[in-house]
Amino acid sequence: MEHSSHAPKAGGFRTSSHVAQPAGRSGALRGYSRGGYSGGSGSRFSGGRMGGFSRGGSSRGGFSRGGRSSGGFSHRGGGRSQHIDISRFINKAVVTEEKAVFVPEHQFTDFAVDARLKANIVAKGYKLPTPIQDRVIPYILKGSDVVGIANTGTGKTAAFLIPLINKALLAGEPKSKAHPKTLIMVPTRELAQQIESEIHGFLKGLKLYSVCCVGGSPMGRQISMLRYHNDFVIGTPGRLKDLIEQKYINLAEFHTVVLDEADRMLDMGFIADMRWMMARMPKPRHTLFFSATLSREIEGLIKEFLHEPVMVSVKTQETSKSIDQDIIRIQQGMTKIDVLHDLLNKAEFKKVLIFGRTKHGVEKLSHVLNERGFKSDSIHGNKSQSQRQRALAAFKAGTVQALTATDVAARGLDIVGVTHVINFDIPATYDDYVHRIGRTGRGGNTGKALTFVE
Repeated sequence: MEHSSHAPKAGGFRTSSHVAQPAGRSGALRGYSRGGYSGGSGSRFSGGRMGGFSRGGSSRGGFSRGGRSSGGFSHRGGGRSQHIDISRFINKAVVTEEKAVFVPEHQFTDFAVDARLKANIVAKGYKLPTPIQDRVIPYILKGSDVVGIANTGTGKTAAFLIPLINKALLAGEPKSKAHPKTLIMVPTRELAQQIESEIHGFLKGLKLYSVCCVGGSPMGRQISMLRYHNDFVIGTPGRLKDLIEQKYINLAEFHTVVLDEADRMLDMGFIADMRWMMARMPKPRHTLFFSATLSREIEGLIKEFLHEPVMVSVKTQETSKSIDQDIIRIQQGMTKIDVLHDLLNKAEFKKVLIFGRTKHGVEKLSHVLNERGFKSDSIHGNKSQSQRQRALAAFKAGTVQALTATDVAARGLDIVGVTHVINFDIPATYDDYVHRIGRTGRGGNTGKALTFVE
């Protein structure tokens, strides 16, 4: 396989591009002091647990200080935990400096793909490739295994869909069980459905088909869809494994696999399911691996699953320069719910994504916001898939101002126009923080991320 012209060997795989160092932190969000939010008066304080409402159920607050340790936060109890220095939640968006304009090496019309697919790309409004698309698509078209490392919201989905759709077109007829298929594995239902929505536009008129298989949705309908020919099967590891074990999906038919948001699948405990499925797929196969981070564990998975991969990294820094980040200190005599109330009353807080740690906590918070006159809904693991879809649809349409969520919503969601992300509860890890705030400041817009600190 071909080496990139600027790709020295490193860590057992070929590399392309480079990783820039994170930008320095400077200043704080306008209207807030570096020490934290200082506005508001007359707020109330009552005891309770950080991360959930007090048992008394008061809608006036009910959060106490907790988890604080010398300039940072760590979590106790089950699950992942990490000490996070609160200074990492403060970073002034770069809005005045002249930004370097990315000039792609290719245009979509330059790629060696079917003319009908090019027409669909244009119809979807795609003009110039993003950095990850510009650098990854040529390697996938050549059939190389690829590792793509990029910040969230950089166009990774189209980066693998376009060349893989072209690959399916080249395979031609007949649409038999022997016709090679692509398996796309993702960590969350929302990301799977987003990819399914994205692929529909690319497949228009091409006589190629896809099915989305996720938990929380009726399995019967997915089984019915799987009886037809599908060139692309998109799903979450748990539901995919169930369907494979029940013999509705035959992995022998899949010669291409995409592991998208692989770091999140690792974090969510899907590694056993991933290994189970990968071990049952044909060899040789075409494997694409996308991640926002490159930890030691991720490097191990790359060596385990991929063959002589090309590594393309376009990650520039941990968080986007277009996101204003600051903390809001909850002063003595104030509560998080009252501070949040005051913020949501401000005109600029139009579409606000609010993250909490627990399913019960975010559900309760949504109810309290509705009681206080705000249009709010919630998304978390205890909700059915149809409930989650309705909540997301209302938030996207702007009929809901505030969407409360657990970290299930932090990965993969592409919601246009999120003005603010608020960390009502401190995230468990800094990676979770990065992916939470990545829901704002997208598409060239400036967003704002605020983290409540007690």
